[in-house]
Amino acid sequence: MQENRTLLQTSSVRPISQIVTPFLLFAELEASGAILLLVSTAIALVWANSPWENLYHRIWDMPIVIGLGPYTMSESLAHWISDGLMAIFFFFVGLEIKREVLVGELSSFRQAAFPILAALGGAFVPALLYTLINHGTEAQRGWGVPMATDIAFTLGILALLGSRVPSTMKVFVATLAIVDDILAVFVIAVFYTSSISIRSLVVALVGVGVSYAANRLGVRSWFVYATIGVFIWIAMLRSGVHATIAGIILAFTIPVETFLSPSEFLKRTRPLLDRFQGTTQSDMELLTSEEQQSIIRELECRCAAVQPPLHRMEEALHPWVGFVIMPLFALANAGVHIEGDLSAIARPISLGVFLGLFIGKPLGIMAFALVFSKAGIAAMPNDASWGQIFGASWLCGIGFTMSLFVATLAFETEELLDLAKIGTIAASIAAGLAGSMVLVWTRRAARRSAT
Repeated sequence: MQENRTLLQTSSVRPISQIVTPFLLFAELEASGAILLLVSTAIALVWANSPWENLYHRIWDMPIVIGLGPYTMSESLAHWISDGLMAIFFFFVGLEIKREVLVGELSSFRQAAFPILAALGGAFVPALLYTLINHGTEAQRGWGVPMATDIAFTLGILALLGSRVPSTMKVFVATLAIVDDILAVFVIAVFYTSSISIRSLVVALVGVGVSYAANRLGVRSWFVYATIGVFIWIAMLRSGVHATIAGIILAFTIPVETFLSPSEFLKRTRPLLDRFQGTTQSDMELLTSEEQQSIIRELECRCAAVQPPLHRMEEALHPWVGFVIMPLFALANAGVHIEGDLSAIARPISLGVFLGLFIGKPLGIMAFALVFSKAGIAAMPNDASWGQIFGASWLCGIGFTMSLFVATLAFETEELLDLAKIGTIAASIAAGLAGSMVLVWTRRAARRSAT
């Protein structure tokens, strides 16, 4: 990041740099995605409670037709965001999960046992609490809404807290949120799929097999996997299983092997750099020197060959997911009309979601963490206290994106969906504030005891 800032500073002599630099520096912030998500949510809430509320709903209910001739699909704009763009989001999540399983915090059970087991408690207790409140009602189907953690919001708040939170807590929360995402995908696939077309599902699985075969054959082109992904997505959409599952499945077929090893990369690029240095005399020469252009193209190929395709795709998608897809999803789904007396929060469905996220999440995470830690099965992260674990577990009550997404699958009526959204938004705000205060207080207490 320091190198990027230095580059921005050295290039600021150009007028365009003075305009673009503030936006680039904002994009570099770890919390930038969470800030943009918060702004989108605020806009949606204000818009849906303004005199232009009808315009808000007309825009997101507007039908969009995609396809040619008889092969067309018509859905509302909001549905295309949930079924289409969120599939890309889940593909990105799948890439993160695969990386963590191979080389990250999920690469060994011993290393990941503490956040994995804590995540199980953080999913089970909220679902149980919601079910107890809504048992036997038409809202009982929404038990999956308070299960998941919004990784962007949670990590964004941790980034804003800065040095008040040790790096081990960020790793703990990130791992826990990823496990939460895995559980959420399982719940969506198994419990929120109404009917299944076996034929379409088989076609989708064939597409997955083709993608895996391309991986084993050494195909590294993102275009090939994007084409296969669209094929899988269409088949999954027609199968009855939610189309976003296609993103997760496809991600696990993306190759991680490179064409060049690091040592081979160095061996092949050093002569090219020496040649380039020997031919460079002026900046303008780059426009006319075929040899220099040839060297640059070869260097680009070498750089692409030494990078794992999974890493390249993850890097390319990150800004689109953080700055386009998730804010759009929030803008389309967070717009809930809130009654003046706020009585909706006391309704069973809103109360179940609120208590599930705000109380059930930290309670479940802490209970499982304590039990398995005392049993010697899992070990608490180094340089972390139970107070910090409690504060971080409360932050995990920020369900937002995933909770809103599950709510759109669980409820068919607008009234129930709005109540679930109100509970989700209220709980996410409360959990964010409570978790932040606990982490700040814990940090201050630790400093006072140290002195």
